[in-house]
Amino acid sequence: MRKILFSVLTIILSMLFVDCNGCSRSGRNNSREQHSQTSSSLRHGKTMIVMSEEQGIYKIPVEINGSDMNFIFDTGASDITISNVEAMYLYKQGKLSTEDILGSQQYQIADGSIAEGTIINLRTVKLGNRTLKNVKASIVHNNEAPLLLGQSALAQFGKVSIDYKKNEITFE
Repeated sequence: MRKILFSVLTIILSMLFVDCNGCSRSGRNNSREQHSQTSSSLRHGKTMIVMSEEQGIYKIPVEINGSDMNFIFDTGASDITISNVEAMYLYKQGKLSTEDILGSQQYQIADGSIAEGTIINLRTVKLGNRTLKNVKASIVHNNEAPLLLGQSALAQFGKVSIDYKKNEITFE
């Protein structure tokens, strides 16, 4: 319990003292800015989203708590992950609060190392015309961490298909 409280206080303090210069490098678009089970506001039909490709990495536009960001489509990530910088941006905009902090957890990164993150609740995650509510996500305690759209959101859609020739992803 003491470790969780320390992590939460560390995140809050870093949000208050860190400037958000360079947020766009980690995925926030420069154009603009209840803890229940996850649910989707649209459960039928298809949603097609155009992906952008940068050096072999595919990104898709996602709206998090009303703020537009570009996430890496990562089926290997267990959760949606955001960096300290993005968390601070959402906090300063009033789109993330201390009530959204659920605890902390250790994660194994793709290179095999272990990192600690803060578990948060994202009130809304919007992809195209679909909105997920109350989605578990992680704040990675690293300012350079990429934004990853992982299984905590992707699993809610059921079938996901990718057309690499058209740079499109379809959620069914």
